[in-house]
Amino acid sequence: MADDDAKALGNAAFSSDDFTSAVLQYTDAISLSPTNHILLSNRSAAHASLRNYAHALSDAKITVELKPDWAKGYGRLGSAHVGLKQFEEAVAAYTKGLKIDPSNEALRSGLADAQAKQEVKKRAKTEKKLGITAYKRRDFEGAIRHYSRAIEMDDEDISCITNRAAVYLLIEKYKECIEDCDKVVEKAREVGLDDKMAVAKALTRKGTAFVKMAKCAKDYDPAIEAYKRALEVHHNGETLKKMKEAERAKKELERTEYLDPEIGDEEREKGDEFLKEKKYPEAIKKYTEAIKRNPQDPKAYSNRAACYNKLGALPNGLEDAEKCIEIDPKFSGGYIRKAEVEFYLKEYDNAMKTCLEGLNHDHSNQELCDGVTSCVKEKNKANRGGLTPKELKERQAKGMEDPEIQKILTDPVIRQVMSDLEENPSAAENQMKNPVTESKIQKLITAGIVQMKE
Repeated sequence: MADDDAKALGNAAFSSDDFTSAVLQYTDAISLSPTNHILLSNRSAAHASLRNYAHALSDAKITVELKPDWAKGYGRLGSAHVGLKQFEEAVAAYTKGLKIDPSNEALRSGLADAQAKQEVKKRAKTEKKLGITAYKRRDFEGAIRHYSRAIEMDDEDISCITNRAAVYLLIEKYKECIEDCDKVVEKAREVGLDDKMAVAKALTRKGTAFVKMAKCAKDYDPAIEAYKRALEVHHNGETLKKMKEAERAKKELERTEYLDPEIGDEEREKGDEFLKEKKYPEAIKKYTEAIKRNPQDPKAYSNRAACYNKLGALPNGLEDAEKCIEIDPKFSGGYIRKAEVEFYLKEYDNAMKTCLEGLNHDHSNQELCDGVTSCVKEKNKANRGGLTPKELKERQAKGMEDPEIQKILTDPVIRQVMSDLEENPSAAENQMKNPVTESKIQKLITAGIVQMKE
């Protein structure tokens, strides 16, 4: 018969340890004879040999349902339960089989093995509980001892390995922590454990251990890699936060490790040569490199600001000038570059203020002195009405953007003075004897809002 042929082929494959072929042959036979308990029993044994214990258990259960008085079926059932670490169920299955056939040595041996493993597992659970208690008492060495004993008894309970890794991390035994975290991942893969959160937690803990050990930028690479793997297994906000912190720490260390003032001076000097040749973009690249090598060099910021100003990149120039002043308030270069931007923007009051501030630190600086002179000339030019219509229009538009100017224009006293300047000059002159009023009118004159007639 066809099912007997398939059974024979399955038995032959099983005898030659070709368990995969045996499963296929028994499956063919079962399709022809689905109620044959011997075929299902044999396939259960083949599945167990392949460590496919869930399939072995399924076949064993059908076997005892089909033939409840067949002792061997309970042997298959007990074997599958043992494979799944279900020792209590295994003991029950072997016991039931021995009631049918008390002299069956295979069942006796299976029962003894299951009972021994059951006892070991109980002791492992006890050690695990003792480890948890010791941990809560902050007896970390004691906790490690108990967890280690539990792992020796039951190395497939990854929770004990995970707990021990946590203790190692806490007492700064980072290498041991990393080893345990790797064991968790490996063991989960071996036993087919689909506990993504446990694996992700182990990988996150591994990343944290690497972070704790990091002494230079490249030491953060394995930490970041561990965090990435954890997020691939199970996305967690806390892990993502740790990864970003590690990336920031690595970046900052890379920056500090890159610092070298001597190389910074060399790069700035190369930039100076390009500046003399009016090759401003090339000079900016060199000054930028100089700043990376030495972020506290005011000359590099001042010279890069000069290049930005020449290229019309005024916001960049202003930013560099202000950074230069922040680094070294006594260095005149920052004031010169800042005043250049303000003068170009026709902010003559601000430009003069900047020049005077610089002169407080460098009294004889000719560029700053010339800057003051230029600002005075421009202000006088506006005061005398010497601006072209286009210049006046630009000056007024810019002035109207100034919140202080807008506020002055809402002052009823000032509005009256502006009216008197046209209709009653003597009254306006009297009003302007007040220093506050005179200061406000002067601001309006500088902004081109008020025109003084000679």
